[in-house]
Amino acid sequence: MRRHFWAPDTAILTANEVRLSNGNSGDSRLTKNERREAAREKARIQRDEQKKKDRRTKLFLQGGVGLALVAIVAVIALVLVNSNQPAGPGPRNFASDGIQLNQGFIATPTDARASDADPIPNQRDEESGVLDIQMYVDYLCPICGAFEQTNADYIESLVENGAATLEIHPITILDRLSQGQRYSSRAANAVACVADSSPNDFYKYHNTLLSEEVQPAENTAGLSNDELIAVLDVAGVEATDEIVECINDETFKPWVKNSTARALSDPIPNTDLGPVTGTPTVLVNGLKYEGAVNDLAAFQAFVIQAAGDNFNENSTPTPTPTPEP
Repeated sequence: MRRHFWAPDTAILTANEVRLSNGNSGDSRLTKNERREAAREKARIQRDEQKKKDRRTKLFLQGGVGLALVAIVAVIALVLVNSNQPAGPGPRNFASDGIQLNQGFIATPTDARASDADPIPNQRDEESGVLDIQMYVDYLCPICGAFEQTNADYIESLVENGAATLEIHPITILDRLSQGQRYSSRAANAVACVADSSPNDFYKYHNTLLSEEVQPAENTAGLSNDELIAVLDVAGVEATDEIVECINDETFKPWVKNSTARALSDPIPNTDLGPVTGTPTVLVNGLKYEGAVNDLAAFQAFVIQAAGDNFNENSTPTPTPTPEP
């Protein structure tokens, strides 16, 4: 008895094949014409099946290409949208990429600028006799801490009496030394938050962050955001909701990055110097202090030298020391 098995890819039996398989013909073999007809029919069926497969493949490819084009268009649109978005904001009172503090540590007010905007340097009035002191600092930098702890009282006396203005530029070059916690950048953002909301309290917060009791050591995680917020109270700065949110959200993160890049690539404004190469970088009337950071007498002598004939020594309560040879 002959058995028939169904196979999905087997061509459909022709009428002659059905007739013969059912025993309706007395001849168990096909004639030459019947074999030719069967071959033609089989070829026709295969061609039809191939055409169907080709149509399915074409539709699949067209659909795939369409989806790919949609994805490409979406990516291009996203890039264009992001490229056309305005740069993140910079803090108020930092138009020069630094905050300028005047007599009584009152900040020079300036509007906020885009984080990628070129800074507007403050111009020194050379005829006024007022010293222009500028500092570029990283809040994880131990040498910055040593300079601040040694010379802060002297600088404060100059600013309090109106003998000098102090301009502070926070930059971040030591993120790599805070165990992946980016402390330098977060601290720079925190002081920018204070400058933006409570600029006349800026110096107190800056000075506290660099104090021996508060400044973290290199190769530690640094202060957490919660601890940066707690330092506000230590420094005597009101921890407003705005400042707290700004520190937690790192509102000025783009500005911190961009202002640091500018300091490290562009010449220092109002000087004959190139870019900042390290911290602290301390300038008095455009001249760079190269002395020891923990030598108060050396720094005072440098200030007198940089000030020239117009400096009013009577405006400083600290006696001018005689430089050591």
